[in-house]
Amino acid sequence: MSEHIKTDLDGGVLTVAFNRADKKNAITQAMYTALAEATERAKADDAVRVILFRSEGDSFSAGNDIADFISLGAQSSGDLVEMGVFRFLKALADLDKPAVAAVRGRAVGIGLTLLLHCDMVVVAEDALLSVPFVNLALAPEAASSLLLPATIGHQRAFELFALGEAIDGRTALAWGLANRAVAADQVEAKARELADKLAARAPNSIRKTKALMRDAETLWSLMQREAHAFGSQMRSPEAMEAFMAFSQKRTPDFSKAG
Repeated sequence: MSEHIKTDLDGGVLTVAFNRADKKNAITQAMYTALAEATERAKADDAVRVILFRSEGDSFSAGNDIADFISLGAQSSGDLVEMGVFRFLKALADLDKPAVAAVRGRAVGIGLTLLLHCDMVVVAEDALLSVPFVNLALAPEAASSLLLPATIGHQRAFELFALGEAIDGRTALAWGLANRAVAADQVEAKARELADKLAARAPNSIRKTKALMRDAETLWSLMQREAHAFGSQMRSPEAMEAFMAFSQKRTPDFSKAG
């Protein structure tokens, strides 16, 4: 288990915490493996009724670690589906127990798309959620190309993907991305309250209800298609320019792309 992912089981709730506050909880491949292990445990362990995702520090997650991106993008080949991130995504697709998220601060990329696999989401009113895949010359992941438009509508989803601009917690609630929007200092308590309520419900009834609402096979099939699109873009000149611009704190120049 990565030191940057903490887990705790209490009262049937398996809390999984991002613990890399100094890097805004940017996620490395080692962290993805730890997340996958925790999510797989949540499904397999009868003592776990609910999984609760939360974070240390002032951000839920800044998304993927850019250093990992640059390293992976430099590889000439390789199947992303075999990597820790896609092990985690498959675990999310397969998860048949309730998932709750407590979101404060920034939720970027996977920090937002993870929420699409959570059954209850509590956001801070001033949280900022974004999916800047196109800004990094990448493509959507985590079945978000299906789940985000299904949740908020095509036009809103396309704007979030294509422009990469953030929405706040109040907007996330209004658009259906969250169940509650509360003051930042109330997020953790409200999310835990909801997790405890779910943990007290009939577990098999909850699991069957969730299974009827989701098609794990379809989600995983789409995640694999997204992986190929994501991988080809990650190794593209566009992405290399985007990563370099990010590290140099400048605007990327895509004028010669095409």
